[in-house]
Amino acid sequence: MNEPVSGTFRDPALPVEARVADLLARLTLEEKIGLLHQYQAAVPRLGVGAFRTGTEALHGLAWLGPATVFPQAIGLASTWDPDLVRQVGAATGEEVVAMHHKDPAGAGLNVWAPVVNPLRDPRWGRNEEGYSEDPWLTGVMGTAFSRGLRGDHPTLRTAPTLKHFLAYNNETDRCVTSSNLPPRVLREYELRAFRPAIEAGAAVSLMPSYNLVNGRPAMLSPLINEVVRAWTRDDLLVVSDAYAPGNLAGLQGYHDDLPQAYAAAIKAGTDSFTQDDDRPAATLGHITEALERGLLAEDDVDTAVRRALAVRLRLGEFDPATPYDGITEDIVNSAGHQALARRAATQSIVLLKNDGLLPLRAPERVAVIGPLADTLMEDWYSGTLPYAVTARAGLAERCVTAFAEGVDRVALNAAGGHVTAAEHFAGGPLAVSPAGEARATWFDLFDWGGGAYALRACANGRYVSVGDDGVLVNDQPGPNGWEVRQTFRLDERPRGTLALRHISTGRHVGLAPDGVLRLTDDPDTAAVLTLEMVESGAQAAAELAATADVAVVVLGDHPLVNGRETEDRADLALPPAQEALLRAVHAANPRTVLVLSSGYPFAVTWAQENVPAVLWSAHGGQEYGNALADVLFGDEDPGGRLTQTWYRSARELPDLFDYDIIATDSTYLYYRGTPLYPFGHGLGYTRFTYSDLRLSSAALAPDDVLHVRVTVTNVGLRPGTEVVQLYTHQRRSRVKQPLRQLRGFERVRLAPGESRTLTLSVDVADLAFWDVTRGRFVVEEAPHKVQVGASARDIRLCAHFTVAGERIPARDPYTRPLDAADNDEYDGIVLCDAARSGGDAVRGTDPGGWIAFREVDFAGGAADCLLAVSSTEGGVLTLRLDDPLYGEVIGAVSVAPSRDRYDLATVTCPLAGAAGVHDLYVVFENEGVTVSELRFTRQATGSAR
Repeated sequence: MNEPVSGTFRDPALPVEARVADLLARLTLEEKIGLLHQYQAAVPRLGVGAFRTGTEALHGLAWLGPATVFPQAIGLASTWDPDLVRQVGAATGEEVVAMHHKDPAGAGLNVWAPVVNPLRDPRWGRNEEGYSEDPWLTGVMGTAFSRGLRGDHPTLRTAPTLKHFLAYNNETDRCVTSSNLPPRVLREYELRAFRPAIEAGAAVSLMPSYNLVNGRPAMLSPLINEVVRAWTRDDLLVVSDAYAPGNLAGLQGYHDDLPQAYAAAIKAGTDSFTQDDDRPAATLGHITEALERGLLAEDDVDTAVRRALAVRLRLGEFDPATPYDGITEDIVNSAGHQALARRAATQSIVLLKNDGLLPLRAPERVAVIGPLADTLMEDWYSGTLPYAVTARAGLAERCVTAFAEGVDRVALNAAGGHVTAAEHFAGGPLAVSPAGEARATWFDLFDWGGGAYALRACANGRYVSVGDDGVLVNDQPGPNGWEVRQTFRLDERPRGTLALRHISTGRHVGLAPDGVLRLTDDPDTAAVLTLEMVESGAQAAAELAATADVAVVVLGDHPLVNGRETEDRADLALPPAQEALLRAVHAANPRTVLVLSSGYPFAVTWAQENVPAVLWSAHGGQEYGNALADVLFGDEDPGGRLTQTWYRSARELPDLFDYDIIATDSTYLYYRGTPLYPFGHGLGYTRFTYSDLRLSSAALAPDDVLHVRVTVTNVGLRPGTEVVQLYTHQRRSRVKQPLRQLRGFERVRLAPGESRTLTLSVDVADLAFWDVTRGRFVVEEAPHKVQVGASARDIRLCAHFTVAGERIPARDPYTRPLDAADNDEYDGIVLCDAARSGGDAVRGTDPGGWIAFREVDFAGGAADCLLAVSSTEGGVLTLRLDDPLYGEVIGAVSVAPSRDRYDLATVTCPLAGAAGVHDLYVVFENEGVTVSELRFTRQATGSAR
């Protein structure tokens, strides 16, 4: 309990800014520096306690023992129910507070959630952490969850942190890859996902991502101070991701040493450094040295400390009491939270296909089959399940069930005998033995896709892992931990043999002289094994399915294998053994339901063509089995809708590292192909019709609001839920526009025969796009189409309207320089940093690469072009009109080598024939040339070249 002291930081009647200023003024420089690490030091003389940033709570409180586990984030978003997501956020926030009261040091109130990276590519290893490929929907859901976490009182319940800023959708080489973000993709796609929660005051903190953006570490992005902080009047706390500060002078090599790196990070807006776990000494030393070397001023430190203190004050840390003091551990996994978990899991289930098999009608016997049928998975950011209702358990409450896991049982044979496992529960070293109990030589082989397998010893039901000494031991409950040590690849060897390769270490499994299986550094000394089939999982499952009325096959991913933090997927296919299992079961019993449980889409093309019913949900938390049974038996309508396009193949996706969704026709916004399941898709158990679409006006101004009215009718025989979705499309534009873009939606539940008229509203200002010619958003004069329907591809009604917006003029190269990054189109170039502190440029990556500026008005003629350039090798730039290969050459200039790529020099290119309106191409005849901007001078009157 804090006693209020009038006129000081302990006076709750004062504004936060005044309280922060008072406390900041009382701190010494050393004490202030001590507040810049994740583990903020206490200041005993002022009665200020220690403080820690970073409690994980993505879909429930994580890492702190049993707590309510809700569906994964993508599953929460699939409910298309922001209020439900807010309730889940509130329940999570309550459990964080309860744990904080129990263990203040272990459970901090700065929560590192939600993740609002748009799900640009379904191969991303952390796909399950995000909400949607649509930035607006991501913003809606991120705001809802954040609002729940922080609460509605002026005093924060918790301090939510948006992750991960910016353009972060690849795990492969994530700390050293640079995401290419042209201005339109940055403004229209990436930033739109982050802005709503901060602007609404729901999120009060931000975490930069590990990657670089346009050549600059995201942690050093000038966008943090210049753009993001302009969205709110409150102090926004910026926290680094774990060990990211060290990368600045380490893996990324962006700065020469750590004092330089820390100084740059603080100036760029970082307020809290997550480095070296709970050992802040090195970080504080680097900051101190930066001050001593003049790289930082005390004012810079004060700015960062002010933001850190502001959040603590808003959390009520120095108040006599807070509205949350009465929250106790009783709230954790309480009956109310269990019911909420069940409702969230139920609404998250998406019915992808149904030929009439569902809902199930009083089956006498159901075969429940698959590696996910009788288990629930925890992901890296989930809490510890307090209990687990599996698919098998949920269905067993409704009918007679029979179960088959559907995995192959195998024996591994070596020259000296069989690979044998210890039978006691604690396990023991795997060894080759010439004789032994048969069961001790059997292993269940789990295929998790991407060539990743796990082995479970039948001797004791434990999984094979690799100890720190390299010995294989059957002692784990399953794949687990940050460094998963329980997965292997089966490398083919001659004459049908194989070798085991440990995925985590990349080392092969060898056979030690004592017969024990141990990792070896030399692939040539790997143990040569033969795999003997003891029992076919697919065959056993098929035989079981043939005896049942219905087969429910539960397949999907393991959240810690082949698609997780640090590991992207290479394809979208089901694991081969799971695909074979599904086909075998369907052949034995055509009344097969495929249930997918995963954090990402699968290309289940065969299932779509052959299986009568297909459902998907994210890993659904502790109540998953009950929710699934409710939906399968029709007690609940499948309420979920996809928030991400499901493609037919990874071949339909661009390079994982290409973030330009406009140029690559990516996401539902620009994708021109036919998806397996479109964005917004989801079926129910009844049918709806749409009628009487009306617009408030057919002609609108940029500051108007468009009101769209539509009547929805349940024409089926049972109650049901529809998610009515509103899209727009701009039909004429200077630039490439999305084919469709979500602007609003509403969930509506209707009884049979019931109709309801809905009104969805769109601010015309939200139809703006980023105009690269003038560096601002613009609502263009153009015709638009309204599309209303049940998904992005199931459009039921359309209407048209026009907007009396702006006409974008031709570029005037004399009054405004042409920033190279503001090009209209490009090929063979990459966006890069013009300077370490700020600014973008372009660099040629292929000879003949180019950038284009559409409709440049040279008027009576341009005399010269002054280009800001650099190149470590030297090169030539050619300026052409209207075509990069055959267009008229109006000038060419040589670029001399420079010692540093940041040493931009101005070179003058005399021009001939640059008059009138043309498309301008700058052609990079050599790779490695960097261009920052182009300035043009007019020809003198009467002169000609």
